[in-house]
Amino acid sequence: MLKVAVIGCGTIANAAHIPAYMKNGGVRIKYFCDIIPERAKAAVEKYGCGTAVTDYHDILKDPEVEAVSVCTPNNMHAPISIDCLRAGKNVLCEKPAARSYAEALEMQKAQHETGKILNIGVVNRFNDSVNLIKDFIDDGKLGEVYHVIASFRAHRSIPGLGGAFTTKAIAGGGALIDWGVHYLDIVMYCCGDPAPKTVSGETFCRLGRDIKNYAYTDMWAGPPKLDGTYDVEDSVAALIRTAGPVISLEGAWAQNIGPQETYIDFIGDKGGIRLDYGGKFAFYTAEHGALIECRPEFNMRQHFETEINAFVDCVGTGKKLPSHIDTFIITQKMMQAVYDSAAQHREVAL
Repeated sequence: MLKVAVIGCGTIANAAHIPAYMKNGGVRIKYFCDIIPERAKAAVEKYGCGTAVTDYHDILKDPEVEAVSVCTPNNMHAPISIDCLRAGKNVLCEKPAARSYAEALEMQKAQHETGKILNIGVVNRFNDSVNLIKDFIDDGKLGEVYHVIASFRAHRSIPGLGGAFTTKAIAGGGALIDWGVHYLDIVMYCCGDPAPKTVSGETFCRLGRDIKNYAYTDMWAGPPKLDGTYDVEDSVAALIRTAGPVISLEGAWAQNIGPQETYIDFIGDKGGIRLDYGGKFAFYTAEHGALIECRPEFNMRQHFETEINAFVDCVGTGKKLPSHIDTFIITQKMMQAVYDSAAQHREVAL
């Protein structure tokens, strides 16, 4: 029976990590940790197990705990993950790895020094639709994938305006690091994690600056904090050249365009795929002078459960998962380059 701890008992912990652990018969949650005591206590009561603590250092002292999920705000990902690794714990840290590439490198260094597992919560690497797309690409059905277009654009969906999500010191960034990380990481995974070469990007902090007068219909992680901080980007545009395809990113938490467009287009010289983010995909090609559109039907497992189960298994086997820090570090490097390019208003070579 693997004993685990969940550090941070907010939305992602309750929506994904904790339920997935509870469904795994080989796991027992020993600790729920949150700096807000009521959250940790509520988790104990809701799930009927574990001990509520407010200081994660209490978990580090317990040799029975072999694995930890880090589900805190981004600013605590690096320090908590590093402390857990050095205490002999295996870690699944929610995405992004950290606020910056430099912090992520420190996490990778600690993993290499300790030999413990450090996986990042890029859950789409465990998504059945995404993995089938990767199989299509690996099998050559698209031919050479030369261009990938990722669109993560919404009308007015800034999370918790004025709070942790929109405070750079806590989150590290806005739409790109919160939402775009998933899209960029899907592209990298499906295309074999090609080495990035150059990045040109711009970020825009426009619609959320006037917190009091920001118009919206609903707000997850809300309501707005009228005296809060908004110093991150609500939209981003980038062009990334890699050793494989060119990647175009268009993202927005908020834009003055109504339709939400959340998809990834993989464009090859033999075929193409449009992935509807979080759903299934369509494959386009031509044969015998005819244009063909195919929409594969298949069973889609709950990807958070698949991710958690894979993490639990790799703690026992030592298997290196696609979400290992050594792989995700490339995605973090590319996001950092987008931010650096935007700050310098020029292309950045990697």
